Amino acid sequence: MFEKKLYRADMLRCVLCADAPCSTACKRLDPASMLRSIWFDDEHAAASRFPFENPCAECPAPCEAACVRSGEVPVRTLMTRLHDEVKPELEVTLPENEDRLRAEMCGVPLENPFLLSSSVVGSTYDMCARAFEAGWAGVSFKTICNFEIHEASPRFSALAGDNGSIIGFKNIEQLSDHSVAENMEIFRRLKADYPTKFILASIMGQNDAEWEDLARQCERNGADAIELNFSCPNMADSGLGSDIGQVPELVERFTAAARRGASIPILAKLTPNVAKMSPAAEAAKRGGADGIAAINTIKSIIAVNAHTYVSAPAVHGMSAVGGYSGNAVKPIALRFITELGQNPELVGMHLSAMGGVETWRDALEYILLGAGSIQVTTAVMQYGYRIIDDLKAGLNLYLAEKGFSCLEEARGIGLDSISETTDVLERDTIVFPMFHREKCIGCGRCAISCADGGHQAIHLGKDRKPVLDGKRCVGCHLCVLICPARAITPGRKRIKRA
Repeated sequence: MFEKKLYRADMLRCVLCADAPCSTACKRLDPASMLRSIWFDDEHAAASRFPFENPCAECPAPCEAACVRSGEVPVRTLMTRLHDEVKPELEVTLPENEDRLRAEMCGVPLENPFLLSSSVVGSTYDMCARAFEAGWAGVSFKTICNFEIHEASPRFSALAGDNGSIIGFKNIEQLSDHSVAENMEIFRRLKADYPTKFILASIMGQNDAEWEDLARQCERNGADAIELNFSCPNMADSGLGSDIGQVPELVERFTAAARRGASIPILAKLTPNVAKMSPAAEAAKRGGADGIAAINTIKSIIAVNAHTYVSAPAVHGMSAVGGYSGNAVKPIALRFITELGQNPELVGMHLSAMGGVETWRDALEYILLGAGSIQVTTAVMQYGYRIIDDLKAGLNLYLAEKGFSCLEEARGIGLDSISETTDVLERDTIVFPMFHREKCIGCGRCAISCADGGHQAIHLGKDRKPVLDGKRCVGCHLCVLICPARAITPGRKRIKRA
């Protein structure tokens, strides 16, 4: 893989419009699609689609004039950099087909590994149909239940990054507010109209009989597999959702009940609100589950208002613990997927992973740690079903570049490099930082961070460029991480002396 050239920071004023005026104004390219590719870490696939000649070279840039933030997004510059900087470094071009992306869930074929996770994004016939048309392989339909659902308003809140995009998302939403009969009708319609798409029916019962009956009804009405919701943190009554997922005995009991009702594959969707997920996963296997889905949202409190003293979302002066999702939870989700992927008791079980997936690279990380399918919600809520284009293109091109003939060849190959403890790590060498003076802007952030958060190994020279004191440097790489100009990278190694 070549060095990354373009970042979100290069296009922060772009708002990723619907029916983007920049593409309407351009007669040669689809700049909106290419801008989205840059945003979703997919600039190499975008460059692969670029024509041999650069049509932007002599163009008066009507795309920039048409932009809803006219003059604020350097569209022509970004398109030119795709052509001049990224395209020449491509090792292969984007494959003409998506054969490498074919996957399976417990023996049932998937067109690609990407599914909508159980949530509002897959809760009606129309929504699922539009997602299928966009290219998603399937949907974990919003959790079906027999009890009444009455939602609060508002029910979403978020933590935003520097440009306003969501990095952490909280919801207090519950399950499907359609009747079981209505949801079964949706399944029948979807299966009739989209027979190759995968329907993963998420269910939640209140007792053994309900788990069994719901599983049976889902199978009879076209579901390809069943997902048992042992993990929703937002239930109004105790003894449901994540309350079950924290008790392995209940996981086993209700999995067995669902298994009595259905012969199709069953996945247990487990809660991350535990120290270890393996006890519940092993219990699900004993109960008859064929796979595990993880993670669901993490119990959270965010954004306490400094004036009302109420956290968000505030509902008539009150709030509640809710489920946290978005890109911020991905490191926690990766840890749980690694735990499951390394557990010898779970060998052969399908792992359907989710938690903070926005880009193809996010998805790849889960696959490298053992996931066979990927589920997405929060990124769809923020950016729409259209993100599937870059999820598929980026992963497809990566597999081609690496010489993988199929997704399965990449699955789990990162597991052996991870240890649960740090005692296996080599500690006899120091990797010094390397300063790229031509990129350095002389801001001094590296010196500040090293002085106040590191080992006082960097000072600025008279030219405001960093100077390293090798006797003090311990190779922590704080400077590498904080440099706003990306002018510091890992450099040479030195063996420590006793």
